[in-house]
Amino acid sequence: MQSDNIDPQTVEGFGREWAAFDQAALGEREHRALFDAYFSIFPWDRLPPGAEGFDLGCGSGRWAAGVAPRVGRLHCIDPSEQALAIAKHNLRAVPNVHCHLAAADTIPLEDDSQDFGYSLGVLHHIPDTASALADCVRKLKVGAPFLLYLYYNLDGRPTWYRAIWHVTELGRRLLARLPFPVKRAATTTIAGLVYWPLARTARMGERLGLDISQIPLSYYRNLSFYSMRTDALDRFGTRLEQRFSRSQIEEMMNRAGLTDIRFREMEPYWVAVGKRRDGRR
Repeated sequence: MQSDNIDPQTVEGFGREWAAFDQAALGEREHRALFDAYFSIFPWDRLPPGAEGFDLGCGSGRWAAGVAPRVGRLHCIDPSEQALAIAKHNLRAVPNVHCHLAAADTIPLEDDSQDFGYSLGVLHHIPDTASALADCVRKLKVGAPFLLYLYYNLDGRPTWYRAIWHVTELGRRLLARLPFPVKRAATTTIAGLVYWPLARTARMGERLGLDISQIPLSYYRNLSFYSMRTDALDRFGTRLEQRFSRSQIEEMMNRAGLTDIRFREMEPYWVAVGKRRDGRR
């Protein structure tokens, strides 16, 4: 696979992440809740019978497991051989899934051929996010939906919240360059000493009827420690990470050829969906 738009060390890191956390230990109820959070704005009712689509950056295949039973054919695409091997294993009993070793700029599907597509938590780890998004949209038929999740740049958060994030960002840049076993141990410690206490504090506050919206990591209040460990490794163990405001994401989607763009107004931020317009520019 030859690609001009990947960071090899980031790809390698995600392969090791999914090998370490293949999501087999994720409970069915939690998986369903996570799936519903990301796909709540996806227009399932607009897909044609036997719809064919793709998952760009499929990782362990955890989203594909929820999508495949609803469609006719699903292409799982990832630039990491290690991650793709995990996806193939996890989806081995799903006959309508087809796996491809490829990046966004080498997707082995015909242009204008797909009834839908999605890429969740992936394109912000690619050097040129806008170009990768345009490569995805190019594969869609006119009117086909594309679901996207990109890390937000903390738009709407107070100054103190952003200051805390900037401190953690320094830690990420250091941790991401360490050997994988060290990163895994360090991020598990972060999950235990930071994620878990803050998340459970938020859950307690929610039960007491308090406003928990500004508590860092409150999103994890009802999630398992397994999810916290996975996401701590994702957050602090990844070398290349970019963040975007809602307006930047909407602009990128428009430039890529998407219209009728809608955002999910709840965490995780930002999840958005649009459909390919007639004529990409």
